[in-house]
Amino acid sequence: MTEDPNTIRIDRSNHPAGGWGAVKSTFKVFRLQEIAGKVGTGLLRTNQPGAFDCPGCAFPDKPGKAVVDTCEQGQKAVAWEMTRKAPGPDFFAGHSLEQLRALSDYELESQGRLTVPLLYTTESGHYTPIGWDQVFEITGRELGALGPDQAAFYASGRSSNEAAFLWQLVARAWGCSNLPDSSNFCHEPSGYALKAAIGVGKGTCQLDDFERANLILVIGQNPATNHPRMMAALHDAARRGAKVVAINPLRERGFTNFSDPKAVGEMLTGRGMAVAHRIIQVRIGGDLALFKGVMKRLLELDEQARASGAPRPIDEAFIAQHTTGFEAVAADLAAESWDLLVAESGVRREQIDELAQLYAEAPATMATWCMGLTHHEHSVATIQTLANLLLLRGNIGRPGAGAMPVRGHSNVQGDRTMGATSTMPARWLDNLTGEFPQAAITRQAGLDAAGVTERLLRGDLGALLSLGGNFAVAGPDSTRVLAALSGCRFTLHIATKLNRTHCHPGQVGLLLPTLGRTDLDLQQGRPQVVSVEDSTSTVRSSRGIQAPLAATMMSEPAIVCGLGQALVPAGGIDWAAMAADYGQIREHIERVQRGINDDFADFNRKLAERGRLTLTNSARERQWKTASGKAEFNVHPVPTAGAVARARQRHGEAVLALMTVRSHDQFNTTVYGPDDRYRGVFGGRRVVFLSAADLQARGLRDGQLVDLHGCGDEDEHERVVRGFKAVRYDIPAGCAAAYFPEATPLLAASNLSLHTRTPAYKDIPVLVRAARQEQDTAGAS
Repeated sequence: MTEDPNTIRIDRSNHPAGGWGAVKSTFKVFRLQEIAGKVGTGLLRTNQPGAFDCPGCAFPDKPGKAVVDTCEQGQKAVAWEMTRKAPGPDFFAGHSLEQLRALSDYELESQGRLTVPLLYTTESGHYTPIGWDQVFEITGRELGALGPDQAAFYASGRSSNEAAFLWQLVARAWGCSNLPDSSNFCHEPSGYALKAAIGVGKGTCQLDDFERANLILVIGQNPATNHPRMMAALHDAARRGAKVVAINPLRERGFTNFSDPKAVGEMLTGRGMAVAHRIIQVRIGGDLALFKGVMKRLLELDEQARASGAPRPIDEAFIAQHTTGFEAVAADLAAESWDLLVAESGVRREQIDELAQLYAEAPATMATWCMGLTHHEHSVATIQTLANLLLLRGNIGRPGAGAMPVRGHSNVQGDRTMGATSTMPARWLDNLTGEFPQAAITRQAGLDAAGVTERLLRGDLGALLSLGGNFAVAGPDSTRVLAALSGCRFTLHIATKLNRTHCHPGQVGLLLPTLGRTDLDLQQGRPQVVSVEDSTSTVRSSRGIQAPLAATMMSEPAIVCGLGQALVPAGGIDWAAMAADYGQIREHIERVQRGINDDFADFNRKLAERGRLTLTNSARERQWKTASGKAEFNVHPVPTAGAVARARQRHGEAVLALMTVRSHDQFNTTVYGPDDRYRGVFGGRRVVFLSAADLQARGLRDGQLVDLHGCGDEDEHERVVRGFKAVRYDIPAGCAAAYFPEATPLLAASNLSLHTRTPAYKDIPVLVRAARQEQDTAGAS
């Protein structure tokens, strides 16, 4: 249903993040899913040995420590999946596509778990139940008529390693290398930037580094909402005396007032604590300038130390032994203008100096970040500049220090390790070909998510198959992409619940019900285990515990093996054997990873005995797998001609830089409810956060309805979202924020990061104007 922004309530009270609010919310979500009796199961079995891995974020767990190792957001994901609600045949028979599209994202997913395979055809006009034999027959027929170049296989981060490995195997054995994945939408710039700088495209930290760090930089992320278990680690670090510095345009509640639900004293008093020692409200897109400012000041302090004979703040021995390119970076910083760094970062000079001093004094520093760094045109340059900052003091490859991109979905990193992406190294493809010598494995590089989107919008992609996810809504230009999907010949979605992408099937569309992480997976009567990889490169086992809602639901590996049998029946691949025993899948994974990730040796034994294994990170051991054989400093200029700057050249200073954010009742595109407790928004999601100065400059009042007009690099398409409630918030002037995915129609599909083609969701040029109906009313008065 259409949301009425006039009913949205704003509450500016300052109750602690976490605390009793998190406890109450956890019980509430289980009650709303009509499984109140399972709240104990959710709390005690999530992330525990012999049970299931959280289907939410990829923050690591700590084995053997906590009886409860989960969080409010994780329990929302668990309850959402464990629900006993399910839409029956009457629901789909009684809802045309137009009627489904009229439902909100929350209403779609609130129908419950999908339990039977569904077929849509243009002739029927709605989804109808079919059998699994029909599913595989239709898939073989439709894709056989189109051919591999006309299809794309999208992998979301919700799948297991076993399913992801099979997914890419089916695609490549069939001859299709168009394998977009959810990393294309999120941490692609992190992997690309770190691979070039330190030789590995993953974070270098482990969970225990939070216990050893003296300074923790939390950049471009809101962990209290997006990965609350990280807040517990930050909370503990702050209590023992480490300094946490939050660098983010929005001043978030979790940094200023947080209560750990496991801290008895805080729960008894109802009081939280300020986890952040400092909050630096950088302007949107200003992080690179801030990092350069800190480095410039650090080198000034180093000159002073050299002159006085004091200990130097830069690690000269580390730089000499382990790095290359320092001299070029030092020369660039010396020539950089302080006026430019202050103006582009939006941070006062004294704040930059203070941060540099904190950094100089900290024996060990961690830098963690999320989408606030990756969703920009210049994201790769920004992350490599952050890597420069870490290298200056040798803060990679020692306890309490390192780089930690915090992944979103629980196995988005594992998908990549398993090859479920459009481009893989030659060695990996050699191993895959050797493992399946009778299959015609394609070695071509394929389309990433941006490439698939481009072809969809041109109307020359015939099929999209999705292993989980909400492709059209997770990407930019969502209104146009949804319409383009409906023009495809064939779509296939493997899913646990309905989402908006499913409401826009192709001329022939399949919607296939799969088991979730919490569901007991029995194959031929034997329970199966899957695995996932977290943000610290730890691969963990996961075993479902509750009986599936219906016998007609299939596991992801079983569905993908069925697709493999339909598409590649004669490639010498024993699909049936792998579907019956996931241990056989892991044996193939182990052999394909030889010489690449040798930690997968004895994969099945390690999972059975330990429940986990940690993949070696060469940079953590100060082994640099770069072209030079050393960690590489990279020189990058301060960006001054990005999308917002270009828009201001055309439209003037009225243009704002808008960042999309999640609400507290949300995980990725899944909306659990209409509230954002930590930002004080209740009863709706169509809000835009603006500074008091920007409201005044536009003649707007707090609470007024406004329309947002996208004004990026122009084409023939109008991009506007209407009827948003303006909310005064603590955000730098010139910046704005609105919820994802409500605001993603404002971003053109062409507004991508350099090098990695990741959508620039955090730097959307917009014009904010009084809502059209208010303008009409004013004109009539």
